[in-house]
Amino acid sequence: MLVIAHISDLHLDGTARSIARAEQVRDRLWELPGQIDALLVTGDIADHGTEAEYEQAARVLGLRTGDTPFPVLTCPGNHDSRAPFRKALLGLPATGEPVNSAHVFDDAAVLMCDSSVPGSDEGALDDETYAWIEATLDELDDETPVLLAFHHPPVALHHPLPDAYRLDRPDRLAALLERRPQIAGLITGHAHTSAATVFAGRPLLVGPAATWTLRLPWEGAETADRDAPVGLAFHILDDTGRLTSHFRVVA
Repeated sequence: MLVIAHISDLHLDGTARSIARAEQVRDRLWELPGQIDALLVTGDIADHGTEAEYEQAARVLGLRTGDTPFPVLTCPGNHDSRAPFRKALLGLPATGEPVNSAHVFDDAAVLMCDSSVPGSDEGALDDETYAWIEATLDELDDETPVLLAFHHPPVALHHPLPDAYRLDRPDRLAALLERRPQIAGLITGHAHTSAATVFAGRPLLVGPAATWTLRLPWEGAETADRDAPVGLAFHILDDTGRLTSHFRVVA
């Protein structure tokens, strides 16, 4: 069984507010009395994609010091910038290649995929990323369940803001899922609201944002609820390949 925590959209911008909210959810997770296997952070870690913002994120998340109780797995969002992300957050060469990474656990794997499009708020998994996903799946046992995590949801969530910038060409992703039954589910961020739905027959789980929460059209005209508490999710992939999620707020 794989147990993972999930946060998204920290939008760290150097302000005391963004840092405090990120540290609030960090502290809750670091102080859990029981062990989880990993923390997934699905993009928009920085607000402007600067090295200084990623250095702050690395300090908050303990990425450069190894001061974490479990692995912290990241992927970029549309506010992120690949070269500074690689250099200041991950300690890798500052290239513009997609930031993709695979993490294999005892009985499951998580693929963190880059759906960012440099210079745009649009979302897409490019040819290089699709080729990487296919090659990584080929290296794994067909019986190993896999979660794909990326930033942009591939479906409408029924709010004009996230729906304007969802994943491009969802049909290509659906075709991948049809060929690859070992993919047990999809985990995304971007929408600033917890959501659960189905895409191409697989669970699609959207994590809450740390920075602010999206008000749905029937909740009021103001888009951003900046007073809503920080949210997080726990996803459990059991031995049958079934995905279960629990959502929490950090008050």
